[in-house]
Amino acid sequence: MRAIIGMAAAAALTIVTATQAHAGTPPWRKLTSFFVMPHAPHQNDFVRVLLHCPDDSNHAIVGSTAFMLKGSWRTYREVGIGLSGRGLGRDGVGISRYAPPGHHEVHLKCVKVTIDKATHLRKVKVLGRASASLFVREFRVKQYF
Repeated sequence: MRAIIGMAAAAALTIVTATQAHAGTPPWRKLTSFFVMPHAPHQNDFVRVLLHCPDDSNHAIVGSTAFMLKGSWRTYREVGIGLSGRGLGRDGVGISRYAPPGHHEVHLKCVKVTIDKATHLRKVKVLGRASASLFVREFRVKQYF
């Protein structure tokens, strides 16, 4: 009985590896994920965004209400991040001193941008989305001492 179960497990393993071989890329290469640290920055701080997008994407857009600029009437700001050949990207984004304290959502879009050389028209295709929460704390001078 054990020999039959062992043979069935070996056959299943062979089928899984054959399926992955035909797929070409491992499944984790198609996932979208990102990490924002620190989780609870103060106003007027910088956060570091580490992200992974699918292999087909060539650009990432990270947006939040915590990234608003001084003097801007827009409450939501998007920041573009370039990706490596493996779909990895990282960048530092400033939290505005004028961002309201409290919970903010950070949204990520992984996109593939293609430009037509003749007409210079840009075509943007969204390949993945993700979001994470961010808690902005009030600005205090003593955080620098």
